[in-house]
Amino acid sequence: MAKMQSSLRSAIALGSAKDGVHHWWMERISAIALIPLTLWFVIGVIGVAGADYATFSAWLAKPWNAGLLICFIGAAFLHGKMGMEVIIEDYVEPRSVQMMVKVFVNLMAFSLGIISVVSVLIVAVRG
Repeated sequence: MAKMQSSLRSAIALGSAKDGVHHWWMERISAIALIPLTLWFVIGVIGVAGADYATFSAWLAKPWNAGLLICFIGAAFLHGKMGMEVIIEDYVEPRSVQMMVKVFVNLMAFSLGIISVVSVLIVAVRG
C-alpha cells in the first residue's frame, strides 16, 4: 500500500541541519581567503625555488612569510575538510559509515594541519 503524503510532509519530521548556511559561508570565506594566499604562496615558492635550506629557512624566518604560510595552511585544510564533508554527506550511504568517514577526515585534517603549522614554526624559529 502506497503512502499518501507529500514530500514536504515526510521531510518535516526530519528536522533541519541547522548549520547548512554556516557551512556554506565558511566554504566561501575560506575559498576567498585562499585566492590571495595561493598567489602569495606560488610567488614565494618561485622566489625560493632551487635555493638551499639556509636560504629557504631565512625566507621563512621572516614573520610575514611564516604568518602567511600558517594562514595558507589553515585555510587550505579547513576548505579541504569542508569540501570532503559535503562529498561524504552526498555519496556515502549508510549513516554509520558516513559518520566514521567524517570523523576520520576531521582527525586527518586536524592532525596534518597541526603537524604542518608546527613544522613551519620549527623551520622559522631555527632560521
